[in-house]
Amino acid sequence: MSLNLELSLLPLSLTLMTKNDVAAILEEIGNLLELKGENPFKSRAYFNGARTLQTLAEDLGVLVREKRLGELPGIGDALQQKITLLVETGSLPFYDELKASFPAAILELLDIPGLGQKKLKVLYAELLIDNVDALEAACLDGRIAGLTGMGEKTAANILAGIMQRKKYAGLHRYGEIIEQAQDLLDWLRGHPDILRLSLAGSIRRAKEIVKDIDLIGSSADPAAVMADFILHPEIERVLSHGSSKSSVLFKGGVQCDLRLVADADFAYALHHFTGSKEHNVALRQWAISLGYKLSEYGLVAESAGAPTLTCRTEAEIFRALDLEDIAPELRENLGELEAAEKGLLPRLIEWSDLKGCFHNHTTASDGKNTLRQMAEAAASIGLDYFGISDHSKSSVHVNGLSEEQLLQQVAEIRLLNKELDDIHVFAGVECDILKDGSLDYEDAILSQLDYVVASVHSSFNLSEGEMTKRICRAMENPHVTMLGHLSGRLLLLRNAYALNIPDVLKVAAETGTWIELNCSTYRFDMDWRWWHQARDLGVKCVINPDAHSVQQIGNIKLGAQIARKGWLRKQDVVNCLDLDAIKNALKKPKL
Repeated sequence: MSLNLELSLLPLSLTLMTKNDVAAILEEIGNLLELKGENPFKSRAYFNGARTLQTLAEDLGVLVREKRLGELPGIGDALQQKITLLVETGSLPFYDELKASFPAAILELLDIPGLGQKKLKVLYAELLIDNVDALEAACLDGRIAGLTGMGEKTAANILAGIMQRKKYAGLHRYGEIIEQAQDLLDWLRGHPDILRLSLAGSIRRAKEIVKDIDLIGSSADPAAVMADFILHPEIERVLSHGSSKSSVLFKGGVQCDLRLVADADFAYALHHFTGSKEHNVALRQWAISLGYKLSEYGLVAESAGAPTLTCRTEAEIFRALDLEDIAPELRENLGELEAAEKGLLPRLIEWSDLKGCFHNHTTASDGKNTLRQMAEAAASIGLDYFGISDHSKSSVHVNGLSEEQLLQQVAEIRLLNKELDDIHVFAGVECDILKDGSLDYEDAILSQLDYVVASVHSSFNLSEGEMTKRICRAMENPHVTMLGHLSGRLLLLRNAYALNIPDVLKVAAETGTWIELNCSTYRFDMDWRWWHQARDLGVKCVINPDAHSVQQIGNIKLGAQIARKGWLRKQDVVNCLDLDAIKNALKKPKL
């Protein structure tokens, strides 16, 4: 059966809007109502409805069919009707009419760093700014600086956001498209004419920022596969279509390139198009030194007496070149060939090695799920322990906990542990590192916790020396267990602050402070490029999802991929320890 026919036979339920689709529309309605100047309570109702759906554990379609939407918090009669209509028909006239009353590009402006809903509302009302070009012009000619409540600093910040947006145009965060890539891979593997298929390019190498989705496959009838590929229901536009290569643009702006080869060439093509370019160049030179020419088409003997080799897998290619099999994540020409020659490649961590995690938030601060919900969700994916670390009191904007609230939460966690049989919950906090390097709570409070995640959330503009001194001073506190999101970067949104990372790693090693690999899809921080050095210094990694909802706990799987890219092994990551061992590690005094 061809994919064309299979698509036509999909059950209707699979074509309905998902909860994320509906939540995105509700959020867009809230933004448009705010721009229109409607009652703020009205727009807030749509924002609250969107958040409720984003954290919904049940299937939205089931709730609609059983008419149980009213059971959800914040979903009144009006929202129930609109959500039902969206799920059942895929459209909402109210939304279409509201959207049509504004210029098409106006909501794209909310993606610009430094420009929120309130500022956009003023700019639209006062200057009729409704697209990026008009916004940039108003920053440059002084009109924004001249508005009441704005000023030159606001204009400069918005302009910097525009420049950053242009710089990152066409790029995507790995953590936000890997699921789409895997779904596409699974969809194509169901095609009867596909023999072998794999992700390739930077997404296969687990780069934190990727440009597109690359797929390499083999087929006896590539034209048939390509004909069905361009009919995928999520494709917005076909960029090119050929019998062996096609490029398409998916809804959401992600480009995907599918390339098909003869099965005999699959391993060579997969290696070549996985990259990186630097790795490929180095390996070709390596092959030449052994008398071979390596390309996407094969491994051919060039010197007399050297046999021409047939390799069915990438592992066979490496073996033919007297190398260990090099994992895709390591292919960056950062010493992997030399290590592979000497048999020194590490046995990389697997996500299944992880037994728990520590940096997670609840509704007590800015999380979307309760303490119990988060713990039970962690247990459901097989974790043995789970840490709660809501924000500290200085983070007022995210409902940071006072001393009394924090100790009350600790008591709740102790009680919860008496009820839960399949997971242990640790009581911690994400404690702000203040500007001078001191912590947000006194030691008397911190000593009552199981662990402390120390993080920078303010004063990002310090000099490199000041920021380094600030963080190193925090690590010297005996109650600080680990550093959170070391560089403060937000991928495609905010650059890392100035920091001497080698000095930080040195102090981390001296004090026994763990460093977090924060696997929020916006962070992946500490950067993978530093982990090999940290490992060699004896600094321990702790992979944390920085989860603000039950869904985000699963991001530890992505964290394991990034840890692999940093050459990390199971023994380098503390949350690979079992429950008894991690309890002992947390009780052990720092150096």
